[in-house]
Amino acid sequence: MSHRWMLAAVAAVGLAVVAINGSGRGARTAGGDARVACDPNAKNASFDFVLKDLNGSDVKLSSFKGKVILLDFWATWCGPCKLEIPWFVEFQQKYKDKGFTVVGVSSDDTLDKLKPFAAEFRMNYPVLQGLGRDDVHDAFGPVYGLPTTLLISRDGKICRKHSGLAPKAVFEREILGLL
Repeated sequence: MSHRWMLAAVAAVGLAVVAINGSGRGARTAGGDARVACDPNAKNASFDFVLKDLNGSDVKLSSFKGKVILLDFWATWCGPCKLEIPWFVEFQQKYKDKGFTVVGVSSDDTLDKLKPFAAEFRMNYPVLQGLGRDDVHDAFGPVYGLPTTLLISRDGKICRKHSGLAPKAVFEREILGLL
């Protein structure tokens, strides 16, 4: 293995460790400094959508108004999504009684892939079908890649947007800042 490839491999492993362990001091997001709860001029979230859940029932995004929402655009094939989902399961359990919810929108999976995946990962929050719903992606986007995760305040402002994997500690700090 050449020196250059070995250095690249070490850098990639180091980056993964930082992301997983949440050592991302100074990590920046679209919302700015993670210690600030929410920019008063933040964009309003659009709740005018109805998506199907895993049972085929309609779920209105507006039914989550008034809660702190972690809105996650993800897919079953997405490696970083598989790292984040257990954190989101933990956050849902830990903060649901404080007016918090996770909402997962699967961007491009069919129901036959979603159901077993949600069961395997013990997803304890609403999992919605987003396949073919470019209107939803556009309203919260741009969604250039997966995962794309937004934190929405109780008053419906998009306070943070993460494109790609963010450290667990950053998510938790941002959630606590909004609760």
